[in-house]
Amino acid sequence: MVWRQVRARGYELFFPRIRVYPVNPRSKKFQPYFPGYLFIRTDLETVGVSEFQWMPHTLGLVSFGGEPAVVPENLIDILRKRVGEIAEMGGELFDGLKPGDVVSIKDGPFYGYEAIFDARIPGSERVRVLLEFLGSQRRVPLELNASQIGRLIRK
Repeated sequence: MVWRQVRARGYELFFPRIRVYPVNPRSKKFQPYFPGYLFIRTDLETVGVSEFQWMPHTLGLVSFGGEPAVVPENLIDILRKRVGEIAEMGGELFDGLKPGDVVSIKDGPFYGYEAIFDARIPGSERVRVLLEFLGSQRRVPLELNASQIGRLIRK
C-alpha cells in the first residue's frame, strides 16, 4: 500500500523483494528483503519531511537524533546486487536445507546469529534451528518462521 502511494506521488524508490518457497502453496511467493522498509530517493530540503512523516499507513522516516537517515548510493547498489544474486540462485530456498546446514537468522530478536538447521515443522511455515549460547556445548532448539532464516553463504 505504501509502495503504491510513493510511486503515485512520482518518487523513485527501491523495495527489495526476494522469491521464497513457502510450505503453504497459498502463501506469498515474494517477501520483502527488509520487511516494513522502503528506500526513497528525494531531496528532503525541497519536498519536506512532512511529505513522508504523515503518509497514511507509515510510521514515518527512519531518523537518528531527529534527522532522517540517509542511505549512501553505494549501499543501495550493493543491496540491488545481493537481491539480484538471490534471484539468480532461484530465490531463498528453505526446502533445500538439510539437518546440520548452517543458517543465519535474518529477522527477530536473534538477528545476526548463526544456527544449525534442524527440521521443518510439518504443516506450518516454521523451522527448528539449534542455537549455541555463549560458547556452551549445549545447543538450544528454537522455532522460527522459515522466512527468518537463510542459508549461510561463506565467501
